[in-house]
Amino acid sequence: MADIDRYSYQLFNAPIDMIKDLPENKVKDIAIAVALEKESAESKIWYVYLINLKKEPIENVLITSKGYGEKNGEQVKTSTLRHMFPLVEEGSYKLIEPIDEQTFGLNNEYWLSFYIGKNIYDKKFIFLPESIVELNFIKLPVVNKVGVMIL
Repeated sequence: MADIDRYSYQLFNAPIDMIKDLPENKVKDIAIAVALEKESAESKIWYVYLINLKKEPIENVLITSKGYGEKNGEQVKTSTLRHMFPLVEEGSYKLIEPIDEQTFGLNNEYWLSFYIGKNIYDKKFIFLPESIVELNFIKLPVVNKVGVMIL
């Protein structure tokens, strides 16, 4: 019976030990930005971009996006969308998706994973409610538009 308990312990604790042994790959020089694309008297058009500020390409890029939070006293969730880019060259950007201004009152989450060589990296970018406002606008690098960026 002691052998079974030892086996169970090893089996169920293995993932924790494995995670502890993984290298800590920090995501640097990669940004997600929300940019004001067009503005008219009736509406504003916004897009979300992935910006690669690295001096090397990133590959097999996967991004999931979703919105969540509280609106009018009720919990709200948007659909989860998935995007894939085989390659994002150094110093370039990719259009991820349009974003509706009505979701700016929610948390807008973009979970990014990519490879450089054989190493995998991932990072979660979250635009907090009401953070996509003119007060936070900057000139976005590479994209050359105004918007809000998380680096």
